[in-house]
Amino acid sequence: MQKLISELTRLYLLKGQQYRAQSKDGDAGIPAGDLSPAILEQHLRGEKTIALDLLSEEGLTRALLIDFHGAAAGKGDEHWSKLCEVANALQDPLGLPAPAVSISGGKGYGLWLSLATPIPVAQAQQFLRLLRKTYFPDLRNEGADEAPDADGAAEAANTLAELPPCLHLATGMWAAFINPGMGASFAEEPGLEMAPPHSAQAAFLADLKSVTDKQFTQALNMLQQMHGTVPEAVAPSLTPVHVSGGRLLKDASLEDIVRHLHGKNIEPTFRHLIAK
Repeated sequence: MQKLISELTRLYLLKGQQYRAQSKDGDAGIPAGDLSPAILEQHLRGEKTIALDLLSEEGLTRALLIDFHGAAAGKGDEHWSKLCEVANALQDPLGLPAPAVSISGGKGYGLWLSLATPIPVAQAQQFLRLLRKTYFPDLRNEGADEAPDADGAAEAANTLAELPPCLHLATGMWAAFINPGMGASFAEEPGLEMAPPHSAQAAFLADLKSVTDKQFTQALNMLQQMHGTVPEAVAPSLTPVHVSGGRLLKDASLEDIVRHLHGKNIEPTFRHLIAK
């Protein structure tokens, strides 16, 4: 268990992490206090189930969660396909490390992103809002949710998450991290009947990496560029410059141009002119 706790701490936990107890209907109850090693062990053993508050008292977060709860509405296959699309997009083109994949023990799946450095909740919300707008805008009312909540104020109910592995009290099933290749088999019942081995859960997390500050900034900038929300920057020179592979900027792809400018510490701004 200590190896699992170490991996969870490395990836997702904050100093002074707060938690709430889960009630029998699966909802988070009243605030319970600081997360201690003893409480976390009880959670992982299924002796009690808690929900982490993903925000620190300073309003910072280092764990981003995207829930795909379509299984509860009979859309498990559809939501699994969308989860795969989003997970792939996070890695390419956004250039982030692979996220962890989980089953909730209740309604569906989750994607977990770990941040190397805690960020302000407003920045996390902006990233998640743009990610949803880009890759799953139509699922908002079908059980696709993000935490910290991507719409408006960071209210308590929208900043809580049950950290796998844990027992879902409403269903009696276990939430767990899974091998992404196994996900489709949980489309109808996204949970385990028995507690997953702690060693296996630790192994799923061991190779995962946290998103660095640079990676997050570049991914956020790319999403902003996709939606025209990047502040105007100094326009780069239009003089043809050679890029890798012997291609000229005028013959290069958009990705080649962005990569070349980033190499020169230039943040490009793309503006589209619409003919009148």
